[in-house]
Amino acid sequence: MRNFKLVIEYDGSRYIGWQKNPKKKGSQSVQEKLEEVLSRMEGETVEVIGAARTEAGVHARGQAANFKSNTQMKPYEIRHYLSRFLPRDIAVLNVLEVPERFHASYNAVSFEYEYLIALGEHESVFERKYHYYSFHSLDVAKMKEAAKILVGKHDFSAFADNKKMKKSTIREIFDITVYGTPEEVSITVRGDDFWPFFVRILAAVLMEVGYGHMDIKRVREILDSKDRSLAPEAAEARGLFLQEVYYS
Repeated sequence: MRNFKLVIEYDGSRYIGWQKNPKKKGSQSVQEKLEEVLSRMEGETVEVIGAARTEAGVHARGQAANFKSNTQMKPYEIRHYLSRFLPRDIAVLNVLEVPERFHASYNAVSFEYEYLIALGEHESVFERKYHYYSFHSLDVAKMKEAAKILVGKHDFSAFADNKKMKKSTIREIFDITVYGTPEEVSITVRGDDFWPFFVRILAAVLMEVGYGHMDIKRVREILDSKDRSLAPEAAEARGLFLQEVYYS
């Protein structure tokens, strides 16, 4: 049995997210689409393991995954096969044969996400699926100051929507970069791990600061409170991209 690592980009607009959900009949996930094509490739049942479980509407430029197969095809032949049969909103950028013990999720050491916010007098009809559109300008300098509070190892309970989540809410954010032009603001976050909606809640907090609706000191209060009700609702999914998954 051989083990293969995939690097994948996808437009998440029409998917329920990365992970398949048998309870949502008639809905499609990115994972399901990949498994369908790979299972047909050699007539075997293939399970695709993703590094990150992106939620509905979230996109990826560098999702990582792995699958095991008895195929004798070379990695570039697998990539060509996937390019031929996958829908146009999913693309496999690279296929590598990796050691049998490699696991796309367990072996990941950090993840990088980018949240894009479009500015201007009107929303672009061409970019509307890939940006959150802001009707008002943002104070990028204040957003940068607020971001510094969130960098480091903290209990991010105030950024966790799922009350039943069994994982620890202690996470380390290595870096947050806020960059702005008159047309666009981007928030790039890299950390050791993220749960669904985490980055979108973080982006919403920084936008509230940028709009002047929230004082920078309030960000510290929300973080220290560990109370989800004090943080704003998660920002829209369409502006979020999984940029890259890092391995040691």
